[in-house]
Amino acid sequence: MALATTVLAATAATNPFFDYKNWKTPHGTYPFNEIHAEHYMPAFEEAMKQGLKEIDDIVNNPAAPTFANTIEAYEQSGEMLTIVAGCFYNLTSAETNDTLQQIEMELSPKMSEYSSTIRLNEGLFKRIKAVYEQRDKLKLNKAQYKLLEDIYESFANNGANLSPEDKEVYRTLSAQLSQLTLQYGQNVLKATNAWSMLITDEALLAGLNDDTKSVLRTNAEKKGVEGWLLNLKPTTTIPVMQDLDNRDIRRELYMANASKCVGGEFDNTGLIVEIVNTRLALAKLFGKKTYADKSLYKTMAETPENVYKLLDQLRDAYMPTALEEVKELEEYAKAHGFYAAHLQPWDFGYYSKKLKKEKFDISDDDLRPYFELESVKKGVFGLAEKLYGLKFKENKKIQVYNPEVTAYEVFDEKGKFLAVYYADFHPRDGKRGGAWMNDFQPQYMKGKKDHRPHIVNVMNFTRPTADKPALFTYDEVRTFLHEFGHGLHGMLTKCQYAAQSGTNVPRDFVELPSQFNENFIDEKEFLDTFAKHYKTGEALPQALLDKMHASQTYMAAYSCVRQLSFGYLDMAWHSLEQPFEVNPTIGTLESVTRFSDKAMEQVKVLPTVPGTQMCCAFTHIFSGGYAAGYYSYKWSELLDADAFSVFKAAQQKKNGTIFDKKVAKRFRENILEKGGTEKAMDLYKRFRGGEPTINALLERDGIKAKKIN
Repeated sequence: MALATTVLAATAATNPFFDYKNWKTPHGTYPFNEIHAEHYMPAFEEAMKQGLKEIDDIVNNPAAPTFANTIEAYEQSGEMLTIVAGCFYNLTSAETNDTLQQIEMELSPKMSEYSSTIRLNEGLFKRIKAVYEQRDKLKLNKAQYKLLEDIYESFANNGANLSPEDKEVYRTLSAQLSQLTLQYGQNVLKATNAWSMLITDEALLAGLNDDTKSVLRTNAEKKGVEGWLLNLKPTTTIPVMQDLDNRDIRRELYMANASKCVGGEFDNTGLIVEIVNTRLALAKLFGKKTYADKSLYKTMAETPENVYKLLDQLRDAYMPTALEEVKELEEYAKAHGFYAAHLQPWDFGYYSKKLKKEKFDISDDDLRPYFELESVKKGVFGLAEKLYGLKFKENKKIQVYNPEVTAYEVFDEKGKFLAVYYADFHPRDGKRGGAWMNDFQPQYMKGKKDHRPHIVNVMNFTRPTADKPALFTYDEVRTFLHEFGHGLHGMLTKCQYAAQSGTNVPRDFVELPSQFNENFIDEKEFLDTFAKHYKTGEALPQALLDKMHASQTYMAAYSCVRQLSFGYLDMAWHSLEQPFEVNPTIGTLESVTRFSDKAMEQVKVLPTVPGTQMCCAFTHIFSGGYAAGYYSYKWSELLDADAFSVFKAAQQKKNGTIFDKKVAKRFRENILEKGGTEKAMDLYKRFRGGEPTINALLERDGIKAKKIN
């Protein structure tokens, strides 16, 4: 059914987006209560019309091209589109439905065409190039100089220097890729929501604690059925795979999750081939050997060779220990009744948790009572206060897109308004899996006015039950800290231009603030500020803390090589020099499977399971922004360990504290505030005093490997 017959266009008079400059909401936040599905398409069309008019004004300016009338004017164009897209695309991830997905599909080629029209505007690029060629004669500060470079290179790398014929090819390929990646991501969400398994015999749930069973019962109640309902949301899959005694059910759940979009209604195998070949075609159009060569030029890594250097260093350091960890676990399992020849993926989490409990006498269930949602928020917000002086104040006058979302005003150490922060904690059918940070509106300067950002953290954490509040696992607290670290990067930014503010940095640098923030969960000094039993108020006992610290390196090598396998897989797909060809004898799925298995072979520690295929639901690289970039998690991990070692050194001084304000000030001023105004490595070295190595990471993970000089 055509969109026009299902969604009625709103008139300018009734469409909130047409009056965005006059919103009476606090800090110009979105009036979510007034925004409806029918408003989006007319608003996008008007915003694109305005954006193209602004570009035409730049092109037709009779004055000679200058930084102000061309570069700044271009950077500041498209304001309405930023507002409309900021709302729409956040909701298609956190609060979507069939109507929004339908709009998204119709909008995708329009947005691609809009982008291509601007990127391939010869008159615009001619003016940008004129300014760029005189860049060394202009009196530009560092941020302006980098903005000029970035804008010129973004045009050049998006077809501006191509011939007229190749520009049309680029336009076509870009539109195709936009549609392919969108379809891929929607397939994953639909497949995730489509699967469930109803358990009506409670005896089959042996091993699960009451909290998990309550979650499963709530799942069933929401679907109007009796019993306990398993689904593919992390709040179900993680505890079931770790605790459920019934191996057959664990296997069925694993297979459902690991075979998402492998064949059937939501099959992604063909899309994988089309996506990687389209990306390669785009790279070839620019004279690049591979898509990775085209993608990495603006990252800290810069080249595929440097990415593989890191992956190989970590593989060599971690793989021997990872194999020992798996061998130890297999021997433990067999000593406790495991009868198969080798552990399978659906066995690993189950026996791993039991061995961890036996070795360290600690489990998630021991820690959960000390991590109640409100206390965790107090701790995470309190960390920002101790390090950077921030204050978070809930404001119920700020409208939210779902009643579960909480909105806060954020103030700096002097009481000055800094940002709006939205927190969205629990899973819903309209929310994709995982956890992320985004901005609804970016930070930038307009004249002397500092337009402060509107930041959102979206997560999928354990819900409260009928008789208990939301109690987090240790890993959920870590995830909150991670996403909040991204949030701080967005909230603390102090940049002139939106294109450089907040998390607009190279993707192998963007994870530094988030992964750095995770480190505090291992610090007693931090945990003592909030980790108290939700019933008794008792602080997390020292004995439990000692066990937790002792267990920190448990399975660290296995976890690392698992991440490396994803990095190698990503690089394999995006280091192709020729289009991927499906072997007609074995078909698309088997061709994709063999290629993927070979890519991950060098870090394989568990058996490959026939019928599963990670690539079919690997949204990070096939529909997210991490194509040829998944390595950045490990790259950022070595950065975060190296950066946190500076805080640890300050703590170990006489009367030292992990909340050392001098070090925090350096981190804030050189990392969190600067956005993408300078090269990432220059910013890091200014904070650290030198380039990072993997040594702090090896030490943190307890890996006995040769240190790198």
